[in-house]
Amino acid sequence: MKGLLTPAWILRHVVALVLVLAFLALGWWQYTRATGGNALSWGYAFQWPVFAGFVVFIWWREVRLVTKPAETTEPEKLPDTPVTVGRPIRVPSRPAPEPGADEPELAAYNDYLAWLNAHPGARPADYPGPRK
Repeated sequence: MKGLLTPAWILRHVVALVLVLAFLALGWWQYTRATGGNALSWGYAFQWPVFAGFVVFIWWREVRLVTKPAETTEPEKLPDTPVTVGRPIRVPSRPAPEPGADEPELAAYNDYLAWLNAHPGARPADYPGPRK
């Protein structure tokens, strides 16, 4: 509860209260206009209280997030024995290829990124081209 009495939260409470009161007053004003013969005001007479309800919903959700104790979740324990479904699958192991060995486009792109990193004020159009 102490966290809800900080200056920032007091401002939030005041803003929420002012918005709710203003929206309800606007809804009442539109209701009186609607009963006076303005048919368009019927929609607004119901719209403004919905806005007030939305402000209350957001305010309540934010208060709950602050007052709700932090949930401590333990990581899920994995089983000690491997679980197999059907037949075990063998994955062939092969060494990872050298970056850029078979891919000249990737090597050129990495060179471009390295040049941009080395020249922070430069624009992409200033790039002189791939180094040979």
